[in-house]
Amino acid sequence: MAKPRILVVEDETGIAETICYVLETDGFDTQWCSSGADALEALQTGCFALAVLDVGLPDINGFDLFRQIHAKQDLPAIFLTARGGEIDRVVGLELGADDYISKPFSPRELSARVRTVLRRVGKTPSAGSNAIQKPLVIDGERRKISYYGRALELSRYEYGLLKTLISKPGRVFSREELLALVWDEPGECFDRTIDSHVKTLRAKLLGITPTFDPIITHRGVGYSLAEVLPAQAA
Repeated sequence: MAKPRILVVEDETGIAETICYVLETDGFDTQWCSSGADALEALQTGCFALAVLDVGLPDINGFDLFRQIHAKQDLPAIFLTARGGEIDRVVGLELGADDYISKPFSPRELSARVRTVLRRVGKTPSAGSNAIQKPLVIDGERRKISYYGRALELSRYEYGLLKTLISKPGRVFSREELLALVWDEPGECFDRTIDSHVKTLRAKLLGITPTFDPIITHRGVGYSLAEVLPAQAA
């Protein structure tokens, strides 16, 4: 099963490295951003289960960053701050944050709170759970596809091709069908257009599962998506 990805937004390198180390030791994947601008960029290209947000960032107040994030997606968040005042805690929670922890703090406590929040919102299984996360997940509103929890950087036509293949695993789509379903002007394209886009799409998928290719080539006919994908990235 793909590990839940945690976005850590903290401008102090030592604190960020400690947080990431503890979270990764406890079974999470992490991505660290030292500013609000970097965090917003990361959210455009990646899928995350939760964000740990420092309130005192160099370029933006953490509360304002949270507002910007929630204007686009419902991402669980834990505020991390040097401020211990009740008013800041109240503001954070009223904005919709899931938890709030003040510095100095125990990294293990933070990791435990992350796990508790994810369990509460249903984004990570509790210990012993047999819940299964789908290897390929389509976010139609943002036109994004995640593969084992990692967002794929796809062109318009790569997105259309993969979405079509995902719609019916095992079903063989001819090149003519794919052109008609994905391209605006299929009459102006050729079979090699499909082959070229499948080649680049396949390379991106193999970048995540080097030992498993989910796209099956049917020579002289077209392509299909494997009916069964491994439970976790190879």
